[in-house]
Amino acid sequence: MSRLDKNRVRVLIVDDSALVRKILSVGLAKDPEIEVIGQASDPYRARDLLVELRPDVITLDVEMPKMDGVTFLKRFMPVLPTPTVIISSLTQSGKRIVFEALEAGAVDVVAKPVLGLVDGLPLMLEDICRRVKAAAEADVSGFARHRATSPIEPVASSLEETTDRVIAIGASTGGVEALGRILPAFPADAPGIVIVQHMPPGFTGTFAERLNHTCQMRVKEAEADDRVMPGRILIAPGGVRHMSVLRSGGEYRVALKEGDAVNYSRPAVDVLFLSVAAAVGRNAAAALLTGMGKDGAAGLLAIRRAGGRTCAQDEASSVVFGMPAAAQRLGAAEAMARLEDIPALLVRALRTH
Repeated sequence: MSRLDKNRVRVLIVDDSALVRKILSVGLAKDPEIEVIGQASDPYRARDLLVELRPDVITLDVEMPKMDGVTFLKRFMPVLPTPTVIISSLTQSGKRIVFEALEAGAVDVVAKPVLGLVDGLPLMLEDICRRVKAAAEADVSGFARHRATSPIEPVASSLEETTDRVIAIGASTGGVEALGRILPAFPADAPGIVIVQHMPPGFTGTFAERLNHTCQMRVKEAEADDRVMPGRILIAPGGVRHMSVLRSGGEYRVALKEGDAVNYSRPAVDVLFLSVAAAVGRNAAAALLTGMGKDGAAGLLAIRRAGGRTCAQDEASSVVFGMPAAAQRLGAAEAMARLEDIPALLVRALRTH
């Protein structure tokens, strides 16, 4: 039985806007599975309430007086890890700092309406309630431990360059940190990697730039018709279009297409994985990492049935075991693996397949 079956999710709202605090408080309280236990207008008051009330989830603004939300997040997560949902206007100037919040341990990000806050934010409350309840299931207790661990050892480079091998990876909550740890372990000549990481619009470009400085492979935000090739990692743009892999002669290329959300997500891991199953088949290896929900489980099963090699992150190393657990229930993953073992597992699978 999950924690939500036993009691309500106790939420602390942290935002410098009294209007936003009121809208969130009223909206969240309408959900019978949520209880708003406190409000704070700045991180210093939030710190006191966090220690006193021990909420299950914090909703946190980024741009606040006295201390920005990211600095606050970095300070309390190692000491008192608490699932945190960033609710921010995500202005152009704030994108980088909100992305840093994801790296620091935030489990989800919700974009406030840029215009029409009074009318727009209440319309988002059903989705915010769903995200808050999902965040309550996140296990962030080991976050400080994960950040303190030594880097994952790089995988030995012994693959010949080829166009007929593809690695596909899907992730959601906790995936920013997970990908930041495993992608530098892939050798410079590893098969092309395609990734869907659930993120809002505007973040994946920054994410790709950061990874490109730490990885042996080249990392970029995917563009339509980009070639999937050895030494290159393509990350699906967040929030607007789905990414799929198509075969073009002896090459693989990505397509970006608009479409309805799948499993509440766009881009969706399932869309990517199902395309990899159809276009790449037995020449693919795929991994499903930490995340809420079930996105990617059906696609991972399709890759396995098409002859590809598959794995999923194990529960002990996952921030949220939702997506990997769904894959495990379907029999989609050949192996449940520790995060640090996944790069070698994927490379070895394609080397011997």
